[in-house]
Amino acid sequence: MLLRDTAATLILAVIETSGLTYSYPGANKPSLRDVNLTVEKGEFAILTGPSGCGKTTLCRCFNGLIPHFYGGELKGDLRVADLSVNERSTGEMAKHVGLVFQNPENQLFALSVEKDVAFGLENLGMPREQMRERVDWALKMTGIEDLRERAPHELSGGQQQRVAIASVLAMQPEIIVFDEPTSFLDPLGAQRIFEVISHLNKQLGITVILVEHRLDLAAKYAGHVIIMDEGKIVLDGAPREIFSSERAWLLGVGIPKAVRLWRLLEEAGVALKGVPVSSEEAIQYLREVLWR
Repeated sequence: MLLRDTAATLILAVIETSGLTYSYPGANKPSLRDVNLTVEKGEFAILTGPSGCGKTTLCRCFNGLIPHFYGGELKGDLRVADLSVNERSTGEMAKHVGLVFQNPENQLFALSVEKDVAFGLENLGMPREQMRERVDWALKMTGIEDLRERAPHELSGGQQQRVAIASVLAMQPEIIVFDEPTSFLDPLGAQRIFEVISHLNKQLGITVILVEHRLDLAAKYAGHVIIMDEGKIVLDGAPREIFSSERAWLLGVGIPKAVRLWRLLEEAGVALKGVPVSSEEAIQYLREVLWR
């Protein structure tokens, strides 16, 4: 674990980059440029920004797909779970960092949910009894125990995404990266997936990196927001601070509707006690204004 002493606190950094720059093979310009980032152990961080800004590329660095699978040129320092990504294989990094893809069908291929969840453990050569315990635990944590014998292709999109999460969770990584896991789901299905992710973060202390555009639903779960643009990190901080900043609005990211309401009320001369990042907070703030 990386320890970094600041003036006031001791930060446990589970991901730390310094001057990270990356170019895909044959590219005429870098996809990542001088990225400096610290993510603390146990954080729930949202990574967002305009399409093509480098979000997915950065996530591929965290688990070693870049540079070991995609090739290209990676410069700067990157340490994840106290390991130098450049010096470790993708297989070794997979024990520490799980990646849940945008489309769950890309991760599911077995004839039953149980076999899909066990696949990674089988590749590690885990003893059968321990594997069964891990699979049972992962199915329970994601609320899909009753789907154990079902074929993944028969499931709904939300159920498939839970299976994909369970297959990563069974590996018991310190960090799980979710690359737009709700893009194929309706708002209700997306909300349920965010609740599962939040539960894993709070109950198990897993560090979560969530790449997401649907900030109306996701913002209330996060304690850290990172916004990228043109391969760089341009904003990095607490949700209220980031979403209320002028630069975030100018970048055109999906500012939560609660923050938009706050801005309209502020322009109309209605003072709220703070910046709400969720509809629940906005309702509470408005009630307090009306009751004054």
